[in-house]
Amino acid sequence: VLKFAAYFQEDVPMSTEEHYRIRQVNIYYYLEDDSMSVMEPVVENSGILQGKLIKRQRLTKNDQGDHYHWKDLNRGINITIYGKTFRIVDCDRFTQVFLESQGIELNPPEKMALDPYTELRKQPLRKYVTPSDFDQLKQFLTFDKQVLRFYAIWDDTDSMFGECRTYIIHYYLMDDTVEIREVHERNDGRDPFPLLMNRQRMPKVLVENAKNFPQCVLEISDQEVLEWYTAKDFIVGKPLTILGRTFFIYDCDPFTRQYYKEKFGISDLPRIDVSKKEPPPVKLELPPYNGYGLIEDSAQNCFVLIPKAPKKDVIKMLVNDNKVLRYLAALESPIPEDKGRRFVFSYFLASDMISIFEPPVRNSGIIGGKYLGRTKVLKPSSTTENPIYYGPTDFYIGAVIEVFGHRFVILDTDDYVLKYMESNAAQYSPEALLSVQNRVQKPEAPATELENKKQQEIENGVTQPPDYPKLCEQETACPGSGSTFTGTKGRSWIMDQELSKQTPEDPSVQELEALIDTIHKQLKDHPCKDNIREAFQIYDKEASGYVDKEMFFKICDSLNLPVDDSLIKELIRLCSHGEDKINYYHLVRAFSD
Repeated sequence: VLKFAAYFQEDVPMSTEEHYRIRQVNIYYYLEDDSMSVMEPVVENSGILQGKLIKRQRLTKNDQGDHYHWKDLNRGINITIYGKTFRIVDCDRFTQVFLESQGIELNPPEKMALDPYTELRKQPLRKYVTPSDFDQLKQFLTFDKQVLRFYAIWDDTDSMFGECRTYIIHYYLMDDTVEIREVHERNDGRDPFPLLMNRQRMPKVLVENAKNFPQCVLEISDQEVLEWYTAKDFIVGKPLTILGRTFFIYDCDPFTRQYYKEKFGISDLPRIDVSKKEPPPVKLELPPYNGYGLIEDSAQNCFVLIPKAPKKDVIKMLVNDNKVLRYLAALESPIPEDKGRRFVFSYFLASDMISIFEPPVRNSGIIGGKYLGRTKVLKPSSTTENPIYYGPTDFYIGAVIEVFGHRFVILDTDDYVLKYMESNAAQYSPEALLSVQNRVQKPEAPATELENKKQQEIENGVTQPPDYPKLCEQETACPGSGSTFTGTKGRSWIMDQELSKQTPEDPSVQELEALIDTIHKQLKDHPCKDNIREAFQIYDKEASGYVDKEMFFKICDSLNLPVDDSLIKELIRLCSHGEDKINYYHLVRAFSD
């Protein structure tokens, strides 16, 4: 391959800096097939399409169609290819030896022509020297990318809804401009806007006539400003007023400290602690309890927007389902009409709720019935924040229960309470166990000497047992009692005579009648109600209407009467005559139609 160095001239019509351009190329001639190619060396960032200008092919040299031959190439000649004139200035060593061996005389080599625009770019830039001491360009070149950084706070807590916010103040030394950037924290609830004040020069002192200057419309120029803010005005530990806001600078970065030490001789710029102690957390106090509903249920409105019912102890509700403790209580009141009133307390173990029922008393002037629905009752010493409710351990004989300002004294309990206290004795105090034991236990009445003597005579065969008159042909039996009694339907006049001894105006008579009426309504379906009168009259030989207390309870046990019921206990208390006699007439009235 023969290689020749050449160039061609290209016109540049649309430029003021150059009118023509010199482009250097290499011409290759391939001896094997007499083809030629033109290549231009690629110059980086030249903006010109360079590289392969003419691909390898046989090139014509005239209009007759003759092709270029290696004999037509030499140094110092011009060849025209596709309308462009190339000036061959030199060749490589191989081409020179090949042409000389073939007897061709080579012309002397020429210098490669240079591009004038390329040579102009190689000249150094022109330098300007400014005679002035202060030059903005010099300041820009000297302090470019040098920024003083200050950390400041704006305390606006004195105003309504104000707060203390942190900012970063940038002072650009290259043009004495100031920029204030906001410091955002995660989840601070503010829009992530980066700048509080855009980068600008800040006036420090204005001329007197510039107070009414329309700053919102026009920019402030040097004519309206006597003094601008400079770097010496930003000192750590001093306040700074910018656009009506007073910023307190409490710290700066290390570059700023080094600059102040070299420029102004200020070496001590300590960091100032501006953190404020957090006030103690406000104690959330629940509003005063208004008495409606439970405290836990009412308090849900203070915790969440959509209140939910408080959680219940499901296990406790399942274990203690249908378990009720009943107590007989009296109202402790200075009013004389309230002294004879009796109440039945029902404590529900499943929900720790209490209900109060007052048995109605005829002609008492007080409407009986439900006194208090199911609800939890607070103790007098409890508060709204720490509510303490009455529990089963607070109920025992002699205990005082305060229910919404009313004081009740527990007088008696039913039999289930005794069983519950016996199985849970560890939960009760010794005082409660002792009081219930002394009150509820019914010691068996000792037999009198006369009864023992008669019983002994009967056993020895000295006397025969009395033959009671058989007034009815059939014996009456109480189903389920296991005992058979022979009775009569007479002797009612004796009980009427006993009742006539008491006047209707006596308060005890009124209470007794109301209690009998209540028992009659509740126990009207008892299976042995028709045999009660005959059973008691068998053992009342004198037809006095009274039987011994021991015999009374034995008859009740044989008839399966609920003597442990609080109402029955209260009736027995009112019917007691002395220590060992009970008037069974009122009990018969309660169970008869």
